[in-house]
Amino acid sequence: MKGRYLLDTTALLALRDDAEGADLVEEILRKAELGVYEVFVSFITLTEIYHRVWVDEGERAAKKIYLELQTLPIARIDVDDDLIRGAARVRAQVALSLPDAWIIATAERYGATLVHKDPHFEAAADLVHLISLPYERK
Repeated sequence: MKGRYLLDTTALLALRDDAEGADLVEEILRKAELGVYEVFVSFITLTEIYHRVWVDEGERAAKKIYLELQTLPIARIDVDDDLIRGAARVRAQVALSLPDAWIIATAERYGATLVHKDPHFEAAADLVHLISLPYERK
């Protein structure tokens, strides 16, 4: 069975910014290109990236990164009834934001390991397998 990974907003931004952990994200994507791994991204992750880049760098930069993300060997997972129910269940069970609950529900549904840099996801460690990239020091 292929390895399955779901990349969070923070993992994709680490890749973009060549931040700590970018090398692991690059390796996962390399193996996806070779057919060794399946890699997914939630629609909410794409929304978060588009929003964050737009706010920080403007609309043009947001459009650019959105187009760049579409060239990666990543399958986008869109909303459906099962994910609506799954995200609601995760949100009811774990102290996470709604976007984070969507991401956890998506990882659960696809049996994917969540790759992230967000300490909030540790609250869902009983629900999905996590790979925590180095957290940013504040």
